[in-house]
Amino acid sequence: MIRIAIDAMGGDYAPSEIIKGAVEAVKELPVGILLVGDEKEILKRLSRQKSVESISIVHSSEVIRMDESPASAVKQKKDSSVNVAVKLVKSGRADALISAGNTGALMAASLLGLGRIKGIERPAIATIFPTLGKGVLLLDMGANVDCKPSQLRQFAEMGSQYAEHVMHIENPRIGLLNIGEEPSKGNELTVEAYQLLKASKKLNFLGNVESKEIFDGKVDVIVCDGFIGNLLLKFGESIGMTALDLIKKELKKNVITRFGAMLLAPGLISLKKAMEYDEYGAAPLLGINGVCFKAHGRAKSRAIKNAIRVTAEAVKERIVHCISMVEAS
Repeated sequence: MIRIAIDAMGGDYAPSEIIKGAVEAVKELPVGILLVGDEKEILKRLSRQKSVESISIVHSSEVIRMDESPASAVKQKKDSSVNVAVKLVKSGRADALISAGNTGALMAASLLGLGRIKGIERPAIATIFPTLGKGVLLLDMGANVDCKPSQLRQFAEMGSQYAEHVMHIENPRIGLLNIGEEPSKGNELTVEAYQLLKASKKLNFLGNVESKEIFDGKVDVIVCDGFIGNLLLKFGESIGMTALDLIKKELKKNVITRFGAMLLAPGLISLKKAMEYDEYGAAPLLGINGVCFKAHGRAKSRAIKNAIRVTAEAVKERIVHCISMVEAS
């Protein structure tokens, strides 16, 4: 059975929604869950749930808040829930970990406790964006603001392995996010990265991809530096939810539009589901020498359940081994 350590104290709705998501997951998936955090707080909420045989509690006395400095908090709060979760993976008691807490703290704790996969210069955060197809994996989403061309090439290699083995996309198509399709377009970073990606025999590189092409399913993996990636991620989240709110507002204007809304309801529900982050669960920290996933800070139970599902899949498909083999070749 795959064992997953979950930072029960991280996130806006912790620990209630984290615990609820864990309970929902063990009812559907063959996984064991180690909830890490304040034992009394977790027990109080867990006692209200049913079917918790596959869930255990690991006590931690400290929590790293969202507004704390990641590096200093990780070093000072040795018994924080995220640090303890990392230690469970390091010791082999858990096969993977999930946290909806401070992203920087999760990355720092994972780097200090588990290290990088041999050959990887910098780990990256990968996120799935909805498309007309299976979705597109974008990385880096904020772990590395300044990047070198060689690091973008590694992001592409890690993303390709994740898309193939966890998303189950055969021979994933890789694109480099840029301001134009021509190889000469962009800044020094993208021009040099283009040449490295094109020369790589490990990648199915299709070339540059403009931002307007992200959602059309042209490629399966898109690579960019963390500065651009984080801007894109937050803009994408806001525009998606704003569009849905505008549609709902227009459909409530009068009797005719309200009747139309009834007919459109199934399609609108499907659209909303496709655009919500909780459908995809969590984002992997690729390049860490262990399976680590970051759930959204506003994650509720469905997002946590889906995070557990995709984390278990990454463990089953040995994603760390897959990446290490590519880097060693």
